[in-house]
Amino acid sequence: MQFFYDGQIRRYITQIIRLMSNFSYKDGDGSLRTIPVMYGDISRQVSHIIRDNSENKLPSVPRMGVYVTGVEMDRSRLSDSSFISKIHVRERAYDSTGKEYLNEQGKNVTVERLMPTPYTLTLNADIWSSNTEQKLQIMEQIMMLFNPSLEIQTTDNYVDWTSLSVVELSNINFSSRTIPLGTETEVDVATLSFTTPIYISPPTKVKKLGVITHIITSIFNEQTGNIDLSQTMPELKAYQDGYENSIKLDDKGKAVRKDTDSVQGTTGINVDIYVLNSVAQIITKGVIGGEVWTGNVLTIPNFKNGLSKLYLNREGIDAQVVGTVAVNEANPFQLLIDWDEDTIPTDTVIVGPITTSGSVDFIVDPTKFDPSTVKQNGKRLLLLKGIGSSDNEDGADAWKGDSNIDLVAGANDIIEWNGTNWEVIFDASTTTDTTHITNLNTGVQYKWNGSEWLLSFEGEYRKGTWKIQ
Repeated sequence: MQFFYDGQIRRYITQIIRLMSNFSYKDGDGSLRTIPVMYGDISRQVSHIIRDNSENKLPSVPRMGVYVTGVEMDRSRLSDSSFISKIHVRERAYDSTGKEYLNEQGKNVTVERLMPTPYTLTLNADIWSSNTEQKLQIMEQIMMLFNPSLEIQTTDNYVDWTSLSVVELSNINFSSRTIPLGTETEVDVATLSFTTPIYISPPTKVKKLGVITHIITSIFNEQTGNIDLSQTMPELKAYQDGYENSIKLDDKGKAVRKDTDSVQGTTGINVDIYVLNSVAQIITKGVIGGEVWTGNVLTIPNFKNGLSKLYLNREGIDAQVVGTVAVNEANPFQLLIDWDEDTIPTDTVIVGPITTSGSVDFIVDPTKFDPSTVKQNGKRLLLLKGIGSSDNEDGADAWKGDSNIDLVAGANDIIEWNGTNWEVIFDASTTTDTTHITNLNTGVQYKWNGSEWLLSFEGEYRKGTWKIQ
């Protein structure tokens, strides 16, 4: 390794000196005076200069001196020294001429951070005073702050995982004077001892971003719309633009959405969005979250975080779904939504042997899911596929009840554990009424349209079917 020095220990010492700064005392005439603080580990030459090259000059009091007494490796906090943490940083483009950030992506880098080495830093703070009243005034201000520690921050770099630490008051020596010894000087010294856990970090490697930044594709299959997120908890179909009942032809023979007729154009923003789990993201060239909201919302007159509202219109929903929005400061690609519960379609109450509600606990593929983990009274499952048959002599053992009764259920059915067996409480083959249910595992609401489960109001919204006001 080439020479490397980042002044890390110096920053810890500086922060502690700042922590001891700006205390005051009241002198004999009632005036408040600030107590100076200096670093106490100085050379003889410097100390001689401070005394104006005279041995007869006493240092002024009160004052405080901070100095290091020890640095020791903390083996209790040791971790894998070979571990490398990678964080991907995407900057906004900056116009140096106009001195402003642009609404486009700038440099993309990968920061590789090596595991730092833990140490325990011990320091003393000497309080010089000429009388007991001075000392009590100073110590009382300091001692009440430590209960038993204070937090410090050495840097404001958000990729620095060692910037935060604590300072703990570990010991107090009230006086360095004794009687009759030590009475030849008018200066008394009280010593406060502090310990703080610190990290010494090796240099960080910064290189060009080595991950995929754009995928020009869509996650939707326009034929089926199936979204299989996992083997055990797959989600259902998203709202599809390709369904025949969702499109019509204009006077030029071009296909347009029916639900665009029921809403005014988007205020200031002419893009498609994807809404899921109280988050809205812009769709750019088929990529969900391909564009930040920061610059877009600025085009909306009087847009206010936490006050402006999002309106969604969809065929099959009688009224607009409304929510208050705010751009996520930590992730500007997300628009956070606080839904107005009164505008969300009400879940349909389904009566079961134990539970009466409009929700299911999980959405599962019965051919891949082990039901033994959720055999609890009142647990409800929505099945993506059928399981069992009345023609079978012996069905799947995993889905048998305590009385060895086979489960026979079709795709899209909802079943409930009644304490001894799985019971079908929603028969999709015979139910044609519109039904709304919420998946408690994800918080997503779905709608039964008589033939399939669809996202109730979440999903993709084309330009013209939503607006921000």
